Amino acid sequence: MKLSFLGATQTVTGSKYLLEHNNKKIMVDCGLFQGFKELRLRNWAPLPIKPSEIDAILLTHAHIDHSGYIPVLVKKGFKGKVYCTEATFDLCSILLPDSGYLQEEETRRANKYGYSKHSPAKPLYGQQDAIKALEFFEPMKLNTPKQLGENFNFNLRRSGHILGASFIEVSFNDRVIVFSGDLGRDNDPVIRAPVHIKHADYLVIESTYGDRLHPRTDPHDEIAEVITSTIGKGGTLVLPAFAVGRTQSLLCYIYELKQAGIIPDVRVFLDSPMATNATNLLYHHLAEHRLSKEKCEDVCSSVTYTKTVEESKALAHQPMPSIIISASGMATGGRVLHHLKSHIGDSRNTILFTGFQAGGTRGDRLLKGEKEIKIHGEMWPVRARIECLSNTSAHADYEEILTWLGHFKNPPRKVFVTHGEIKAAASMKGKIIEKFGWKVITPDYLQTVKLN
Repeated sequence: MKLSFLGATQTVTGSKYLLEHNNKKIMVDCGLFQGFKELRLRNWAPLPIKPSEIDAILLTHAHIDHSGYIPVLVKKGFKGKVYCTEATFDLCSILLPDSGYLQEEETRRANKYGYSKHSPAKPLYGQQDAIKALEFFEPMKLNTPKQLGENFNFNLRRSGHILGASFIEVSFNDRVIVFSGDLGRDNDPVIRAPVHIKHADYLVIESTYGDRLHPRTDPHDEIAEVITSTIGKGGTLVLPAFAVGRTQSLLCYIYELKQAGIIPDVRVFLDSPMATNATNLLYHHLAEHRLSKEKCEDVCSSVTYTKTVEESKALAHQPMPSIIISASGMATGGRVLHHLKSHIGDSRNTILFTGFQAGGTRGDRLLKGEKEIKIHGEMWPVRARIECLSNTSAHADYEEILTWLGHFKNPPRKVFVTHGEIKAAASMKGKIIEKFGWKVITPDYLQTVKLN
């Protein structure tokens, strides 16, 4: 068995791993690079393997940094199956076409206003490319082993990150390699906790928060303070939120704060077709989360959904204070950019980020204090209050990862730390060695290792 690291090495984006065993070539995750330009350029570079030679893709979950490159593979000749959970397929059916649409819209604007260096600018893929890619998906249930070849099979186990998220457990010649994907948390308000893995000969573990601890504060308190102070000034609260996972948690927190009378009954707008569709999936996958059917209905009915572009544009002229939740979570695209342009220049307003911001994204730059931000080719002054919630992440921090690793009955032969920026990955590596004494490697981009 050979394992190649084609993404998510010393960065949190572009997750791609290639397993080669006998005559089989299997890709685990197939994500887009996001953030810094030098990372985004990798999306356009050819892979070290022809897509037509890849037999299958095993997908941990639907987030674009794990799934968003699949339409590119299909465009370039991939003919195999994409295996994932049923909820992951339902989410990819929303996220991938939206990703293609956003790319088409961005290139349309770039060509119209001439702010691209390319003439004409072209999308990596479009909406129809993404819809075509969905034909290659084969959803399956958790804990249902599937054979890929002789002495070569895999299983999906719940990882607790978002709806449908899973660890991937690959078995070959009496050896086991586990890919964590994104590891969730035991105390997530919506998604059920990750299951415990007790054995792996090789482990690929994420390290998004490998150098940090989430504060042990109650997110309700942080959210309440920001809402009451912003509304008290007559301002609007804009929350760039990941459409899948974070949005649903935020809706739950805000609903509970209103029910308890801690915040005023201010109107909440969910301005993201993708987030709206993802929220509706809670009804179809009740076994995946902690909410009862009744609470799902209560939370979802407490929000105003903007269904048209006109309704979205009208939010810029809301006379009353309000809360606007819109994608994307790192402010890299989508409707939230229009809300930033409308609200970021007013000191009464607050822009509240709700999770990890990859280096180079607008969210990262705003949190670092930039006084002007570029949106759609223009510079916009930053006068609004900029904040980030500290304890709503759907990623485990280093202590939670160590606790999860503590359930292993025997040490893995090797642990590969990925999906973390350089400092975070190095810190996670050191903490695993210090606590367990295991052999840990932080692989380089395009590195290949042999698994005996």
